Amino acid sequence: MTSDKTTHKKSNLKALGLISGGLDSLTACLLVKKQGIEVIGLNITSPFCQYEINLDLFRKNLGIHVYNLPLEDDFLDIIRNPKFGYGRHLNPCVDCRIYILKKAKEFMKTVKADIIFTGEVLDQRPKSQHLKALHIVEKESGLEGKLLRPLSALQLKPTIYEETGIVDRSKLLGIKGRSRKIQLDLARKHDLLQEYYAGGGCLLTDVNYSNRMKDALKFNNIREIEDMKILKYGRHFRYNKSKIIVGRNESENDMLLQLKKPDDLIMEAQDVPGPITIIQGEINKETLNYAASLTLRYSDLEDSKGKIMYGKDYQNLNNEIIPKSQPDEILKKHIL
Repeated sequence: MTSDKTTHKKSNLKALGLISGGLDSLTACLLVKKQGIEVIGLNITSPFCQYEINLDLFRKNLGIHVYNLPLEDDFLDIIRNPKFGYGRHLNPCVDCRIYILKKAKEFMKTVKADIIFTGEVLDQRPKSQHLKALHIVEKESGLEGKLLRPLSALQLKPTIYEETGIVDRSKLLGIKGRSRKIQLDLARKHDLLQEYYAGGGCLLTDVNYSNRMKDALKFNNIREIEDMKILKYGRHFRYNKSKIIVGRNESENDMLLQLKKPDDLIMEAQDVPGPITIIQGEINKETLNYAASLTLRYSDLEDSKGKIMYGKDYQNLNNEIIPKSQPDEILKKHIL
């Protein structure tokens, strides 16, 4: 951090805020900005986020420039072996917060920020926002006494910023629990309710996505962060050592084609609307027949009969297979 001294004029101070795009980070930014401190936003982009974050709300309405910083491949180690364990599913919430704050602490040097803050609220989330977890996150990230949480500050020990007077503690809040009434009232008062979501939306808390992730990690389908994106799309099936993904609509078909790897196989019903099917991993005759039956099942072919084309190049699917129709209980046996 560039300084902890009270000799700073507030107009010269910079605060780096972690931005989720939700109501909490929005109102946290507002509270800090109202103290005459320049606010810079940092959004850690992730393939686990369910929502498209509206960063324009921060840029246009609060005059805050928001930087995007993607998760790096080392985050996979946290998912595989979190020091502080998982939540209900595959969500390593505490370890995730520590990881993100370490990245943010480093980023402070880039933007020459004096203060770092988040929109965390005491006891809002059971795994990562109870008092003990907040203390762990602070200590493990190297930000003990230096992580400002404007929404719950009055419930917490003062940070160095409050103790030295560069942040006025009396103008911060003491919110505790899951209610967002105070945040809503504050945002409404400043005409900031055009578009927001409550926050959260991490796919690692979703049972279906978590099952797909566990399977992908087990069979080594994920080696880098980018590999996780495909888990959001289509119906996923594990057939022996093969992963088969079947698109559910046109937009998912497009995404599957964008996210496939060069060695993945593509299947599609000939001349009729239907899914794009992607096959990853071991490919043999048995796998081809099963994947073709799935493609047939979810296509618009009449009488459950037809020709399925496949290959590695979507513009040149020159192999064909005529699968046998199979009952749903057989086809869906391997769904994830």
